[in-house]
Amino acid sequence: MSEHGFHVHGPHDHELEHAASHQDSHSGSEHDAGRGSLTNQIAVFTAVVATVGAIFAYMGGLTQANAGLYKNNAGIKKTEASDQWNYFQSKSTKQALAEFARDMSADERKQGWQEKASRYDKEKAEIQFVARKLEEEATDWDRKSEAQMHQHHRWAQATTALQVSIALAAMALLTRKKWLEWGMFGVAGLGALVGALAALHI
Repeated sequence: MSEHGFHVHGPHDHELEHAASHQDSHSGSEHDAGRGSLTNQIAVFTAVVATVGAIFAYMGGLTQANAGLYKNNAGIKKTEASDQWNYFQSKSTKQALAEFARDMSADERKQGWQEKASRYDKEKAEIQFVARKLEEEATDWDRKSEAQMHQHHRWAQATTALQVSIALAAMALLTRKKWLEWGMFGVAGLGALVGALAALHI
C-alpha cells in the first residue's frame, strides 16, 4: 500500500514482473525477443481479462444485493397480507355474531343486525381483495429474487472462469507451455460465454 492510496496486486502481477525481469536479463538474443513478445501479449490478455472480470464481479455483487432486497420486499408483502387475513378473520367473527344476534333477536331488531352482518360481509370482500393482491405482489417479489439469484450465480461462474484463465496465463508465462496458452484462451472464452448468458438472463 502506498502513502497516498491502495496498490492492489492482481493474481498475475508477480508472475509478470518476474517474467519481465527475466526477459530484461536476456534481451540480446532473437529467442529472448520472441519471449518478450509473448510476455507482452499475455500481459495485455490478462489485463483485459482482469478488467472484464472486475465488471462481472460487480454485476455479481449487484444482483446478489438485488436478490436480498427483493426477498425482503416479498417478506414485507407476506406480513401485510397476513395482517389483512387476520383482519378478514376478525370481520368474519363479527359477521357470524351479528347473524347469530339477528336470528336470536325479536323481529323489530332483526333488520339492524342484518345491516351489520351485510356491512361486515362487504368489508370482508374488500379486505380479501387487498390480501390477495398483497400475496400476488409477494409472489412477484419472490420470483424476481430468484431470477436475480440465478443471474448472480451466472456472474459468479463467469468471474471464476476468468480468474482461472488469469492463473493459467501466469503459469504460461513461467513455463512457456503452449497448452497452457490455449487453456487460458479457452477458459476465458468460457467465462465470456457464461457472462453473456448472465447478461441475457439465461
